[in-house]
Amino acid sequence: MLTPGELASRLNKLVISILLVGHQKCEPDWRQKPRTIKYHSVWLIIKGKGTFTVGGTHYPAEPGKLFCFAPGMIVERTTDPEQPLEYYFLRFHYTEVYEEKEQWIYRSAAEARFPLEGMYTVTNTPQLIYLLEQLHMLWKRRGHMTAMRRKIVLQEFFLTLVADFRAQKIAGDTTAAIELTQDYMVGHYREPLTLEGLAQMAGLSVSHYSRLFKKYIGYSPIDYLTHLRVDRAKELLVLSDYRLKSIAGSVGYADEFYFSRIFKKVTGFSPREYAKKHRFTPAK
Repeated sequence: MLTPGELASRLNKLVISILLVGHQKCEPDWRQKPRTIKYHSVWLIIKGKGTFTVGGTHYPAEPGKLFCFAPGMIVERTTDPEQPLEYYFLRFHYTEVYEEKEQWIYRSAAEARFPLEGMYTVTNTPQLIYLLEQLHMLWKRRGHMTAMRRKIVLQEFFLTLVADFRAQKIAGDTTAAIELTQDYMVGHYREPLTLEGLAQMAGLSVSHYSRLFKKYIGYSPIDYLTHLRVDRAKELLVLSDYRLKSIAGSVGYADEFYFSRIFKKVTGFSPREYAKKHRFTPAK
């Protein structure tokens, strides 16, 4: 998939002409047998459930799913009879027209592939529905000013779509950054890790990193690190005869007394009490 910036660049070069805008509520037995798509079209699912098969691949049709079809695609569409589909659709033509180095470039749809094809998940569904409602209403009217308004709303629809993809990418990148530091803690919990260092690794401010980490993981970064260390210490206390000072050092605590306080705060037991309670005793 193109990046949001690349997608915006491609869409900016297109002149799009609307052929049809519609709103459809399906009957429980609705089904479209496999057919070859003739026109570029966008379908936004707003209610119900179903299955769209595109080129032999099955996709869930449900609220928050956007389908972009291109001429030549073989598509089959069915609804769940208990939850019939409801959707908006937009059919259109386009050509690519833009100025480059003081020269106009013209390319037909056959030469310039539309930058959206297949199924996409969208999160700002209410705004996209609103814009398609506006287009549907404007489609029923005529007049030059109405035609201009349709073009503006159509541009706003695609802009909202690009902004949606951009927001998802940022959220995805942030989640990946959080998971990166989580994995780093798992592999380096013995080291003197700091909140500042972990936030820097994620490319976030300390406050933003701490807030997002707790949102995604359920613990603050330091609490998560503490639990990693305590969990490893539990294993060593139960399965080994190492001295407490050695166990504390092996899980990242130079001070065995500080380690003991942390351990009791997390588990409710001192390390020695925990070992006595859980250590395996061989049968005699």
